[in-house]
Amino acid sequence: MPKITKRFVEAITPHPGRILQHWDSELKGFGVLVLPSGRRTYFIQYRNLNRIRKHLKIGIHGQLTTEEARVLAKKYLGGVAHGEDPASKKKENRDLPLIKDLAQDYLDRYATPRKRERSIEEDKKLLRNVILPSIGNQQVKHVSRRAIESIHLQLGKTPYQANRVLALLSKMFSLAIAWKWRDDNPVRGMERYQEEKRDRWLNKEELGRFWKTLECYPHHCASFALKILLLTGARKGEVLQATWDQFDLAKGVWTKPAHLTKQKKREYLPLSPQTLDILYSLKKINKNKSPYLFPDSNGERSMRDIKSFWEKIIKEANLENVRIHDLRHTHASHLVSSGLSLSIVGKLLGHTQASTTQRYAHLADEPLRQAVELFGSKIEKLTTTEM
Repeated sequence: MPKITKRFVEAITPHPGRILQHWDSELKGFGVLVLPSGRRTYFIQYRNLNRIRKHLKIGIHGQLTTEEARVLAKKYLGGVAHGEDPASKKKENRDLPLIKDLAQDYLDRYATPRKRERSIEEDKKLLRNVILPSIGNQQVKHVSRRAIESIHLQLGKTPYQANRVLALLSKMFSLAIAWKWRDDNPVRGMERYQEEKRDRWLNKEELGRFWKTLECYPHHCASFALKILLLTGARKGEVLQATWDQFDLAKGVWTKPAHLTKQKKREYLPLSPQTLDILYSLKKINKNKSPYLFPDSNGERSMRDIKSFWEKIIKEANLENVRIHDLRHTHASHLVSSGLSLSIVGKLLGHTQASTTQRYAHLADEPLRQAVELFGSKIEKLTTTEM
């Protein structure tokens, strides 16, 4: 029984009819198998604490050297001497859930019952384009913080997306902890990129151009939708998925159901006379008697999107760097700059945290500025008259 060396292993002639097995003369339990095909595989054989004979493959000759195989064999056999069972441990590790398994369970067990459809689609996009290509086949238990940091660093040019990836992974690992798939959250404490909040809203002149352009399409459903978005400050999903039973036109109230609002709470929004006029006009053209304000062509589902019409409108109105969501910012900004309190505006927008509405705080200075300028002008007139 010779010592297993590179020269010895490569000198073994395969037998066409059977598997050859050779044991090492120095390290008991370490051996090499030679298949009829010529493939040579290093392995160890041992008995566990229950005296059951176990066999553990170490690796294939050529993919690792003889000495590397010997080092691993010593490590595994040393563990056996201390009561470990490396073959069972390897099987357990092989059966551990992967990140792609965690992702699917996250979507099925957490996201789908709790999150809005749009948010779920955003999660799926991040999983499909970023997370799964990078670590999808890694075992949940063994994903390192360094691997997560690498993903975050690669997205440095898109800080918002990078931070959303961290937020998604953090939630997934929190669920993994609850499901006993791992003991810690590798994302916890990881520093996010600085994000600059958008501060785009239409000024008076832009607002005039935008509204006049919409008036050029008096019977277009998407034109009605954009007008309602602007007049109510509602989110796009709330408007496009709205149904007629949510509106009390006589009382002038829109009751938004919890499943449509971001905060998952029912909201009551009073409607302006201008909004009510638009709703009455919209009701007249609802020929299919669909339950939706903005139905699809069949009238059975709500309209999915108005992106193409939006792009047409802002081009004709000569508006740049404006998103549909900026209509909500426009609604809030003009209310605040007109003197309405942040708390009132926050309630109209459905904000549950005062800090969310605080982004409009600088606009609240405008009525105060006008007031001090008015008094300053009065003083200036008085002093000019006396002179």
